[in-house]
Amino acid sequence: MVNVSKGKILLESRSDIDFENGGVLNPACVEKDGIIHMFYRAVRKRNFSTIGYCQIKDNQVIFRMDEPILKPEYLYERMGIEDPRVTYLDGKYYMLYTAYDGINALIAYATSNDLKNWTKKGLISPQISYDEAEDIFRNSGVSKKYTFFEQYYRYENNDKIHLWEKDAMLFPKKINGQFALIHRVLPGIQICYFDDFEQLTQEFWKKYLVNLNNFVVIDPKMEHESGYIGGGAVPIETEKGWLLIYHSVEEHKGNKIYRASVALLDLKNPQKVIGRLPYPLFSPEEIWEKKGEVNNVVFPTATSINGDTLSIYYGAADDMVGVRTVSLSDLLSKLL
Repeated sequence: MVNVSKGKILLESRSDIDFENGGVLNPACVEKDGIIHMFYRAVRKRNFSTIGYCQIKDNQVIFRMDEPILKPEYLYERMGIEDPRVTYLDGKYYMLYTAYDGINALIAYATSNDLKNWTKKGLISPQISYDEAEDIFRNSGVSKKYTFFEQYYRYENNDKIHLWEKDAMLFPKKINGQFALIHRVLPGIQICYFDDFEQLTQEFWKKYLVNLNNFVVIDPKMEHESGYIGGGAVPIETEKGWLLIYHSVEEHKGNKIYRASVALLDLKNPQKVIGRLPYPLFSPEEIWEKKGEVNNVVFPTATSINGDTLSIYYGAADDMVGVRTVSLSDLLSKLL
């Protein structure tokens, strides 16, 4: 087993600050000049989300804004913006986030040169109905479980709901000269390659989905992944391969348990899985991980590295932000 530190609370909501009085969770992190810049989902009571911002040093908060750094502006995100992931690539910061309009959860992105001023670029994920997606899945070679989620979302919402897209992030390096995007069409994790964001049109996505099985990185496999899996933190480049920390969901007696899991992907071909832990990296253990807005949740979304120490930041019970640490070399050796 990998030796992971005990969970530590890093960030809690502030009841006196309106935009985050309902919870803080699922952060993105990027390091610059020795400071961890953290962008986190800040939830106002009644479940309306914006993006908060703070600075971390030695896993301690040293600065925190009293207002959102990013908030909804457009119809496609009118009910909240959630779960950011930030990647630094070719001199620019890319923030991918979930835009929620009250019915549909879709991927949008923004860019920045300084981590302070962000320019929203709009939606990039496919805006097609689950009904249409099911017709595509039927001939794409993916498992039958993909069709199950089509039926589930149509039942829970309506026939016009769009393909549910969350947990998206960019690799911090281009693969064979192209952007590489990790995303999640339930129940697995897929990768998409493209030359420019302008390519991500409806026509592009429909052709992509026809061949979706060719772009699956990992599908649920282990017992602790019986529900589904999804992307976690931005992939980490190591000499052994791309380290992918993701979340896995086990369904047990009608309840869900969210855990942190990990895989190692080939540097040149990230669809090739080199190693994958057959057990969770860590699970809800502390009271504040087991009890909260949503019980039994550790949801890893960001990392930082200091020497051989890998810090993993995660949403805990959809209520606060926690951190755990692990030896990077030990983790890689266990994966190999």
